[in-house]
Amino acid sequence: MTHHHAWLETLLTRHQHAPHQLVQVLREVQAEQHWISRETLGQIADALHLPLAQVEGVAGFYRFFHTRPVGQYRVLLSDNITDRMLGSEALMQALCDRLKVQPGVMRQDGRVSVAATSCTGLCDQGPAALINHHQVVTRLTPARIEHMAALIETQVPVAQWPAEWSRVDDQIRLADIKLGAQPPLGQAIAAAIARGPQGMLDDIKRSKLRGRGGAGFATGTKWQLCRNFNGQTHYVVCNADEGEPGTFKDRVLLSSFADTVFEGMAIAALVVGARQGLVYLRGEYRHLLEPLEGVLQRRREQQLLGKAIQGLGGFDFDIRIHVGAGAYVCGEESALIESLEGKRGTPRIRPPFPVEAGYLGQPTTVNNVETFAAATHIAVHGGDWWAKIGTPQSTGTKIHSVSGDCERPGLYEYPFGTRIGRILEDCGATNTQAVQVGGPSGVCLSPLEFGRRIGFEDVPTAGAFMVFDRSRDMFEVARNFAQFFAHESCGFCTPCRVGTELVVRRMDKLRRGYGSSEDVQVLYELDKLMHGATHCGLGAAACNPLRDTITKFRPAYEKHLQSLHFAPGFDMDAELSQARLATGRDDSGAHLENMA
Repeated sequence: MTHHHAWLETLLTRHQHAPHQLVQVLREVQAEQHWISRETLGQIADALHLPLAQVEGVAGFYRFFHTRPVGQYRVLLSDNITDRMLGSEALMQALCDRLKVQPGVMRQDGRVSVAATSCTGLCDQGPAALINHHQVVTRLTPARIEHMAALIETQVPVAQWPAEWSRVDDQIRLADIKLGAQPPLGQAIAAAIARGPQGMLDDIKRSKLRGRGGAGFATGTKWQLCRNFNGQTHYVVCNADEGEPGTFKDRVLLSSFADTVFEGMAIAALVVGARQGLVYLRGEYRHLLEPLEGVLQRRREQQLLGKAIQGLGGFDFDIRIHVGAGAYVCGEESALIESLEGKRGTPRIRPPFPVEAGYLGQPTTVNNVETFAAATHIAVHGGDWWAKIGTPQSTGTKIHSVSGDCERPGLYEYPFGTRIGRILEDCGATNTQAVQVGGPSGVCLSPLEFGRRIGFEDVPTAGAFMVFDRSRDMFEVARNFAQFFAHESCGFCTPCRVGTELVVRRMDKLRRGYGSSEDVQVLYELDKLMHGATHCGLGAAACNPLRDTITKFRPAYEKHLQSLHFAPGFDMDAELSQARLATGRDDSGAHLENMA
């Protein structure tokens, strides 16, 4: 048996030859070999008793898996709009020039490739890069780029690069409950055990806690539904796939408050009757894996995880970490579960919902990192205490990831009901033109709206708060977001797969100066076509920034318009027909009948 075969067999044995561990197996092969050959894919398929086509399909779905060589060094520069505002495009060009490579193309000697990637969750200390999908580099400068190129040329192992480059600061600027002093280890679990599962559930309901991942579903209702469905086992899943550009709050909670998050998961397990927990950690946060594994091991040693937690017979619960491989769509809970099961991260048709048939077909509650942290504090202080904070419809506090044009980017925690203007004042934003709240899939606010308040009843948010001053071109902001959605579409449904690409093409045409006012009308039309026809929320939200910026920042578009200057061969009717056919809708917005 060759060394490679022996190594692969050891890896597969460690993962118990379980098909649902396929993504983790592929991730470790990728980390070891820098790419995954077809021969290796075949060996994995045989060992897991899966069709080769399925294994290849999974390998081809995730951005961080490569079925062709990408080089000994794979450098990914974050391409979020805030990175661009800090000069990431020029830095990437400088790196490519020094290494004599084309973006996205491996150098002939097999040494290196350089490409752009979606937001890496480091917007408060960008421009940022990811090396070999593992090591982060923050605060890139021309000097660091020059030094990095030299290290690559002299083949210095990434682990030996300057440690300072990989420094990731929490940058907590304003702390309240979840970012302030934390309860002693085990106190929240002890309080939950004292109440009992039903008593703890009642307290979560009294708190009116709603999910902190963006959708805002009532946590108590979700836990009760999961608890009520019968299954061989129940699962608690922590969604740490923080892929929304501009969001980095979960990164900090997992870096510095992991005990609070894990304690919240154990409390959920007590309520729903789960014995197994899973953390879905986004691929870009791979650097957090070892520290998190260390926290889990310490909790096991302190009887806060494992068999008979805190001595309570029957309260058996442990947590496993699953690392993603670069797919924004896996933030959607059913796509996340598909990925946990070792499949492509395609959102499921619902119902059934995860609370009834989730991970491995069993009742599963999926909650955000911040939601579990909140549950820990509620267990200690009580549901009535939490319900008095914030507003009647939006109780408690919310953490905001503030980045962009401000003096003090970082994390700010406020009670719900806080004014947009207050956050801008606190972070040192001046001459602000716009704020994108909730990331690209959220809402873009103009100065007329800075009196509005954060809350599910006014401005809901998953946590991103991107600031743009008056020097910024809001058309370019919207174009960056359009590129993001086209890049991240899972490709399952035609309206999203084609619609997002058509939006990018139209925006690029406007940027080149070939646009007319009719182009803006076509963008409106595409928004309408996509909004109700897509399989999941990604496509439906893809035009949100487009719609907001066209409505509120029309001059940014008009400067790209030349009303009588059409691109050669441009046919408006043909373009609209293509959009309608591609998205499966007719003029009235009704679904086209399947003619087959």
